[in-house]
Order: sequence, then structure tokens, then C-alpha cells
Amino acid sequence: MEVYVGIDVGSVTTKFAVLNEQNELLYSNYMRTQGKPIAVIQEGLRDVAAHLPSEALIKGIGTTGSGRMLAGVVVGADVVKNEITAHAVGAAHYVPDVQTVIEIGGQDSKFIILRGGIVVDFAMNTVCAAGTGAFLDQQAARLNMRIEDFGPLSLKSKTPVRIAGRCTVFAESDMIHKQQMGHRIEDILYGLCEAMARNYLNNLGLGKEILPPVVFQGGVAANVGIVRAFEEALKTQIQVPPHHHVIGAIGAAILAHEHMSLDGRVTKFKGFGISEVEYTTSSFDCKACSNVCEIVQIKMNREVVARWGGRCGMWDT
Repeated sequence: MEVYVGIDVGSVTTKFAVLNEQNELLYSNYMRTQGKPIAVIQEGLRDVAAHLPSEALIKGIGTTGSGRMLAGVVVGADVVKNEITAHAVGAAHYVPDVQTVIEIGGQDSKFIILRGGIVVDFAMNTVCAAGTGAFLDQQAARLNMRIEDFGPLSLKSKTPVRIAGRCTVFAESDMIHKQQMGHRIEDILYGLCEAMARNYLNNLGLGKEILPPVVFQGGVAANVGIVRAFEEALKTQIQVPPHHHVIGAIGAAILAHEHMSLDGRVTKFKGFGISEVEYTTSSFDCKACSNVCEIVQIKMNREVVARWGGRCGMWDT
């Protein structure tokens, strides 16, 4: 059995997806990055190896996410792609005629416009945490509730209150103020859902032509309250694809499959044995010019195996 692996390394979570030759999902896992991307990648590979059938043969591997370069070096990726491309490919796999992709992850969000299956515009928010999964986790913990209960409880709202959602500080203080005024929790929660949808569309969707089908993916797409808030704001149905939380990894695996199908290429995958190899990361400032680029380097058993980060490519290996 020939399989293709995709790895999406984000700042909060790391996702793995294994596809068969028909690009059907065989296995996936979703792990907290915990500030230790190399250790989590190695742990994830051990988990994948434990769940693959004995006859499975990895024919290609792709990486994406903010840690895609690092992951690509560690595993020996055949394809290293940015998050926009991977998420667009993953969305189109489940909704082929998709024209708008909303993606909200743990610490950033993306907005992708496709026409005829091609990405024609996009926007990313990596600066403000308002409206991301991490902020929702924080609010659920503050309210002493499970994040899984957040969405269903918000849908019980009858009279949602308006929450200032442009900033996490303002949103949290506004929620506390509304609690002190005696508003019902479900009304405050759905008010936050509306604020998140409003903030997202005002920041990332401003000036863009938003056409259906609209796909909502990423971990936050599991929150049914946010889904409804987007549907009410856009006045259209929102489609949440299966495996929405690992769509980026699925897209990376599909891209690896496409790449390896060309000219009978042989995968660069280093094998599951890399799970036991010692990798270290360090960086230094290049003084060759006034740009003073930060150069990141990866060492395997004390030997430099990769460098990147410079604008001119002088250090890239």
C-alpha cells in the first residue's frame, strides 16, 4: 500500500495526515506543539508509524505551516508549501467548487479567495489573537467550562449581547462587564461569537468579494456558535468539511502526492528512525550587510544540516 504524509506545524498545534493513493484519509493526529516543534514532530512520526498497516510504504511527504522549513529538514520532505496553498488544496479536495475559505487556527487566521480552483487573493492575521482558538480556550477556562461546550451553549442564546471584539483585552473586559451586569452566559458567549465573526470579516475580508461556496476550516470550525455567526453575517451557508482540523496537513499530503507522481520521483523521506535522532536549533545575526538577517540553523548530531532566513540566500543550505 502506497501512502502520502502531510505535516502541518503551527505555533500552537502540529497536525499529521496520511492519505492512500486515492487521497482518502487513512490516519491523522492533532498534537499540541508546546514550543517544542522538533520533539513533537518526532513524537507524531512515532504515532503514525504505530498506526500504519505493516504493508504501508511512504511514497511522498509534504510539510506546511509556520514550522514547515524546520519540519521539512527533520523529515526529509519532498514538498514544502506555505499554509495558503496547503489549505486551499485541502479545501478544494472536499468542496471542489469552493470560492471562499475561512480558516481560524490556534493563533492565527487566514482568508483565501479561489476562482476556478486557483487562489487569486488571500489575507493572514498573525498579529492579533482576538478571534483565534487560543483566545476561545482562554475564555472557556475563565468561565470554568470545557471548550467543547462553548458552541452548543452559545446556540441557546435568545438575546445575544454586543461584545467589543477588536482586541482580546477589550473583549475580555467587556465580557466581564456583561457578566457583572447579569447577562446570561449563553448570551455573552454568542455575543462573543458574533464579535469574532465581525472582527474577522472586517480585518481579513474587507474589500474582498466573498462568494459561495464558503468553507470554514481549522480547529475553531468545530465551534457551532462561530459557524452560525458567520452564516448570519454573510447570509449564506457555511460548509465545514470533514477532518476540518487537519485540512492543512491533508493539503500538504495531496501536494506531495502530485509532486511525486511526476517522472517517477523517489521520496526523500528519511524514515521513521529519525524519531530517535538528536536535532538542535540555533540562530545568529548575519553581519554581511545592513539587513542583519537572523539565520536559523539546524544541527543533527552536531552537524549543520540546514540553514535559512537570509534575504540573499548566502547562508541557505
